[in-house]
Amino acid sequence: MRGPALPNMPDDQTAIRSPDLAAAFQGFRSAIVALSVISGIINLLALTGSLYMLQVYDRVLSSHSVPTLVALSVLALIMFGFHGALDMLRNRASGRAAALFDRRMARPVHAAVVQLPLNGISRSMAQQPMRDVDTIRTFFANGGPVAFLDLPWMPLYLAFVFLLHPLLGFMCLGGMVLLVLLTFLTEWLSHNEVQASARADATRKAIADANARNAETLQAMGLVGRAVDRFERANRTYLELQTKASDVISNLGAISRFLRFTLQSAILGLGAYLTVRGQVTGGAIIAASIATSRALAPVEQAIAHWRNFLAARQSFDRLRKALLKFPTTQQPLALPAPTDRLTVENAVVCVPGTERPVLFNISFELRRGQALALIGPSAAGKSSLARAITGVWPLLRGSVRLDGAELERWSSEELGRHIGYLPQDVTLFEGTVADNICRLEDEKDSPAIIAAAKAAGVHDMILNLPKGYETNVGPDGSALSAGQRQRVALARALFRNPFLVVLDEPNSNLDSEGENALTAAIKHVRDRAGIVLVIAHRPAALNAVDQVAMIGRGQLTAFGPKDEVLKAVLRNPVRTVAS
Repeated sequence: MRGPALPNMPDDQTAIRSPDLAAAFQGFRSAIVALSVISGIINLLALTGSLYMLQVYDRVLSSHSVPTLVALSVLALIMFGFHGALDMLRNRASGRAAALFDRRMARPVHAAVVQLPLNGISRSMAQQPMRDVDTIRTFFANGGPVAFLDLPWMPLYLAFVFLLHPLLGFMCLGGMVLLVLLTFLTEWLSHNEVQASARADATRKAIADANARNAETLQAMGLVGRAVDRFERANRTYLELQTKASDVISNLGAISRFLRFTLQSAILGLGAYLTVRGQVTGGAIIAASIATSRALAPVEQAIAHWRNFLAARQSFDRLRKALLKFPTTQQPLALPAPTDRLTVENAVVCVPGTERPVLFNISFELRRGQALALIGPSAAGKSSLARAITGVWPLLRGSVRLDGAELERWSSEELGRHIGYLPQDVTLFEGTVADNICRLEDEKDSPAIIAAAKAAGVHDMILNLPKGYETNVGPDGSALSAGQRQRVALARALFRNPFLVVLDEPNSNLDSEGENALTAAIKHVRDRAGIVLVIAHRPAALNAVDQVAMIGRGQLTAFGPKDEVLKAVLRNPVRTVAS
């Protein structure tokens, strides 16, 4: 049987593309109005039980009329049917609103998750926005808002009880005031506990994530026990705080149920007294008891959902703050592909999340067909410069330009087409070798994939894999050796012949065959009038470059033709680095 139609919900085709949390809820206004109207009708229909019992006791029992009883019962059954159908409709709409919110926020939130580690946030903490979306979605899906939509209708039942008798109404009002005060007490007592529990949960998840990423080291060095003990301590702290928060809310929930049961009995007792005094009828006793129970139920439901409500509210606040770090920017005018030069002017680079510069006033220029090797001691800032040149890290001052245009003049997607990047810590995407080389394009361009693999000298190696280009690389490329991962990542960097290719320690895991392929790849980029920047510690990476720059103590201490710079370094290495 086909269910009742749902109220008009916003179409997910209008999902926001900018990370604006408020905009995600704007389309829900019509849905909220519809749900509020449905809630009003449901609460009116909830009086059916009270009115039915009032008529049965006052009319049917006094008249002994079976037809009247049948008519009242049929009418009540119809009203209960409408109540059930509307309640089902409301719950389904709440569930669909939860799914729609997730669909709307998934793209911008995951974009923020990808960018947060680039702003000095740990990888584990960067996942918090996704967990916050899950928390808010769960609150909607589990009917949390439904409990709060019933609260405004409490005066309706109170007015009904007052109509039966003022004393019954005042007793009901007193119980309602007590339960409302109990709700505020729940908020006051549980707020800090829930916040502390959320922080402890984030800490234990960060430890668990770190242990999983360092599993090999922990096993090899016999640190598994210590790592597990560290997680256990964090988990114990979380459980203690979680238990405290749960105890507060559970205790207050038990008190609210006690008050509700007590008030129902008190209403029955007062109703009986008033009946004896001839001030109300017998049916009014039962009707008042049912209406009072229905009046107090929303408060009890709100208390039961309070922990989820607090968690959703805190998640909303965290999500809003996280997304504010990535304001919507206007899409820049599309520029022609760069073909001539790379210019770095007075670049000052800081580690994201800090204000400590690691590179000072770096300036140089490369023309098409040139290849530059960056050399220098460890921690001199070479990888930091590579991240700045590719736009991964923002500059504190200065500029990086392609054909005279700063990197910010391109959108991230457009700039990515002109840059090939092989990071020092090579990781591959979950998927096949082909997926990785083609940079996750939906429609795989087989000729372009094979061309990139041949340019990286890795085509034959891929063909020897179990399924060739369709071989699954596993999580982070774990199904391949370190050298294989590096060579596949090199092919990814060369995919579709980007103008600028930045290679950070590209031969750290390569054998002689791989190094020969790397040299050929650099020559290929130069031959097609591209620019290559190579960060190198091993001499083999210098074979195909014509320019060398030396970085020392965060500064550019030498720059020029390879032979001249290397001779200067060999003659006086200390002075060259320190100059």
